[in-house]
Amino acid sequence: MSMDWNAHRREAHSLGRVQEFLRQIVYGGNDGIVTTFAIVAGFAGAAAEGVAQIGGLAVLVFGLANLFADGVSMGLGEFLSARSEHDLYFSRRAMEMREIVDNPEQEREELFTILCQRGLPPGEADAVTDILLRHPEMMADLMMTYEFGMQDPAEENPAINGLFTFSSFLVFGSVPLIPYFLMDPTETTFRWSLFATFAALTALGLLRGNATEEKVLRAVGETVLVGAVCAGVAFFVGWVVGG
Repeated sequence: MSMDWNAHRREAHSLGRVQEFLRQIVYGGNDGIVTTFAIVAGFAGAAAEGVAQIGGLAVLVFGLANLFADGVSMGLGEFLSARSEHDLYFSRRAMEMREIVDNPEQEREELFTILCQRGLPPGEADAVTDILLRHPEMMADLMMTYEFGMQDPAEENPAINGLFTFSSFLVFGSVPLIPYFLMDPTETTFRWSLFATFAALTALGLLRGNATEEKVLRAVGETVLVGAVCAGVAFFVGWVVGG
């Protein structure tokens, strides 16, 4: 009974969903939290006598409009970005294959240099280069990685990437608005929104730390710090314009 070693390798080294789409989740979630809270903070900063002057309905209308409009924009942006990366990679790889066929000596020299730079002794690098020249597909893959710094995106799905970005933006970005759904628009409501925002940023940092296995303090600290800076800027601008 034969075994599909490629499938076995992918299964053995497969990532969890959070790890696989960590970039989309963190990118969409962080941007969703920050941009939605920026609406709330901007209104709060612009209110000369408190948030109640603005009205909770206005906060919700502008917040939800921003949430869905930016969420769709982020999702489609991720989709188009991933599609562009796919097209660029396969276009450049096809060019590399043509160069290997048309000018093998030059490509051999480039590969030999790369292998030496990666730490192989010249004798071994020379032998490996000769072997890879007989396998142009493998050689092209290696050149794409080490010469151009590009990874094969064949297993990525641009539509799924965009969907995860949009979903993360929507889920995390809705958190700063929750107090305005539940309470009258007062300064206390704004404080609850501020608390909810930092709770969401902390949760996102914990999610990032759990997926990457980096230090929790660093993962949470960086995530919260970025959000705090953006929220502070939004409140300050609202205060300057409204004052």
